[in-house]
Amino acid sequence: MKTEAGKLVWVEHASADPVKARAFYEGLFGWNDSPMDVAGSTYHVIMNAGEGIGGFRSAQEGEPTNWGIYLSVADVDASHKKATGAGAKTCMPPTDFPPVGRGATMIDPVGAMFSIWRSTIDDKPDADVPPGHWCWHELHASDAEKALSFYEGLFGLKHDAMPSPGGTYYVLKQGESERRGGLMKSHDGGPSSMWLPYVYVTDVDATTAKARKLGAEVCVQPTDIPNIGRFAVLSDPQGASFAVFLPLRQ
Repeated sequence: MKTEAGKLVWVEHASADPVKARAFYEGLFGWNDSPMDVAGSTYHVIMNAGEGIGGFRSAQEGEPTNWGIYLSVADVDASHKKATGAGAKTCMPPTDFPPVGRGATMIDPVGAMFSIWRSTIDDKPDADVPPGHWCWHELHASDAEKALSFYEGLFGLKHDAMPSPGGTYYVLKQGESERRGGLMKSHDGGPSSMWLPYVYVTDVDATTAKARKLGAEVCVQPTDIPNIGRFAVLSDPQGASFAVFLPLRQ
């Protein structure tokens, strides 16, 4: 199977109440739920524009509500070994999930949870996405330089550095052009680190207002990023953070 190292291939919502989560996001983005059997259990796949883009599951004991990212690797076991050797801690060891693939979940050296994944099908080529799809993801890191070194080493990535109001913003790249995500120092300067996924929308302000009516908290009001686009950061009714984004190119 063809894989693209470090590419975002899945985003998964974990909560104490997946039914409530599905209702919120269906109302906000029009996502549909498609149950399927994975490793003998029912897994609820998020469908958008006829494509599976993520899933809903019950959180493990002690796990906070979150959106978890899955990054593509060619060999889960080898990448897991490399990651733990570079300071990551294992939450779930390499595990098969028939018939869809094999994955592992870890906490990176700055404290953010992430998963690696090898699908049983090819990774999709990079392309523009329809409204409601994931369009970006970025790591808010307590130590940006440490995180940058870890992810570049794990996935063989490079980066571009751009100035931003909160400090340097790093764009992770595969080769010279394929963007694999963003990385920046946490805004509050505190110890917490997390990956934040972005959903492409056609109207950031209207989506933010709708999310608030559905019970979400607005963490960052709709804001323009000069020459990039407009975004807002939200927290769903159970506390999982995500962003909505309208790039200028669209």
